[in-house]
Amino acid sequence: MSIIRLIAGLGNPGTEYKHTRHNMGFDFIDQLADHWHQTLKTEKKFFGDVARVALDSGEIWLLKPNTFMNKSGMAVQALADFYKIRPDEILVVHDELDIPCGQVKFKRGGGNGGHNGLKDIQAKLGSADFYRLRLGIDHPGDRNLVVHYVLHKPQTSEKRLIEEAMQKSIAVMPTLLSDDFTATQQILHSK
Repeated sequence: MSIIRLIAGLGNPGTEYKHTRHNMGFDFIDQLADHWHQTLKTEKKFFGDVARVALDSGEIWLLKPNTFMNKSGMAVQALADFYKIRPDEILVVHDELDIPCGQVKFKRGGGNGGHNGLKDIQAKLGSADFYRLRLGIDHPGDRNLVVHYVLHKPQTSEKRLIEEAMQKSIAVMPTLLSDDFTATQQILHSK
């Protein structure tokens, strides 16, 4: 039985945000659902699109909150409370400004780095003790440009790097879900 029971990808709903840098978590969940031959369905009681996946390692829930990024915790908390999923059984997938484009980092706990989605999840769960799959999108270089930067689509060269990072992350899922977190980090953190 995997320790991870919920994988939540962060993003903003609406076509204007589709495939933007800030929606990398949504894109990841879509690709993972496709990889596992699952269809996400809107569940109002969970404030998002969800899929239940039966794997050899156990049952996993996929979640894309339909709230905006700064209210992501509402959806994560609703599903986690309903299925009695602890914070340390949750993996949150999100974009990360402080990681170069195309790189991925995996960790448990820590701060939120100013990421509004993580901030709200920490507040709603009352804990920062969840796992994070951090998809690097690079930093625009000036903090005044961050909002514009994250809410726009990556350039073609960046998109290719991000796509490769997502494929690498999907490929490592069996290792991650077997609770071999050291091996997961070694695979993801290598070039």
